[in-house]
Amino acid sequence: MPINYASKYSDKVDERFKTGAVTTPAVNNEYDFTGVNTVNVYSIPTVAMTNYTMSGSSRYGEPEELGDEVQALTLTQDRSFTFTIDRRNYNDTMMTKEAGKALARQLDEVVIPEVDIYRLATLVANAGNSATIAVTRDNAYDVFLDGVNALTNSKAPKAGAIVYTSPHFYKMIKLDDSFIKSGDLSQQMLLKDQVGTIDGIPLILIPTSYFPENVEFLITNPIASPSPVKLADYKIHDNPPGINGWLIEGRIYYDAFVLNNKKNAIYVHMAA
Repeated sequence: MPINYASKYSDKVDERFKTGAVTTPAVNNEYDFTGVNTVNVYSIPTVAMTNYTMSGSSRYGEPEELGDEVQALTLTQDRSFTFTIDRRNYNDTMMTKEAGKALARQLDEVVIPEVDIYRLATLVANAGNSATIAVTRDNAYDVFLDGVNALTNSKAPKAGAIVYTSPHFYKMIKLDDSFIKSGDLSQQMLLKDQVGTIDGIPLILIPTSYFPENVEFLITNPIASPSPVKLADYKIHDNPPGINGWLIEGRIYYDAFVLNNKKNAIYVHMAA
């Protein structure tokens, strides 16, 4: 990577924009991965109703042994980064390459967005409800209501639901004359990057690049997605062996899952 030297180097850094973590409200940490990298989640089925019979020895019907299903949640994302800051480069650029700020920049611009994008991709890939219709200013509110209806028919709870929206869908629903404006912009911004509500559901606007291709919006609920971060370790080594300066290292061990019995709490709308 080239180093910029100058006789007079500005002590100000032209920082890039960052969004911060946006998927924290969409996931949970209800499963304990301490000491293991796999947690088995059991789901227990039910049995069908039958008619009671007034005679015989099996009047409630023929009993069947109640089984179970197992979903193995195995952590797969073991990610890392490293870079150095030579002391000469640090001095010759008027100390703008300060190690602590460089590490914070790496977390804000690389690590946190990667986790957000991975979580959103997992939710989209495992959504139990979906539709593919082009979104326009004439149908944006209608297709959103179709998503809510799909979740209602799946018996998914509305409490805790969150909408992640692309800039395009956000623009279209704001221009849709049928959209009820009164509940649009709540001033109680309780979630990260919340820009309002749609029928009482908090809406979080995210960059298009955070979604898989062609996703317009995603309705999800944190009950559906465990997303453990088992290890997040970041270090700054001052003058380590062989380097006159700083060695910065980081590692994050995480994953995101969708529970089999909760996937119907997720709805994704794709552009045609």
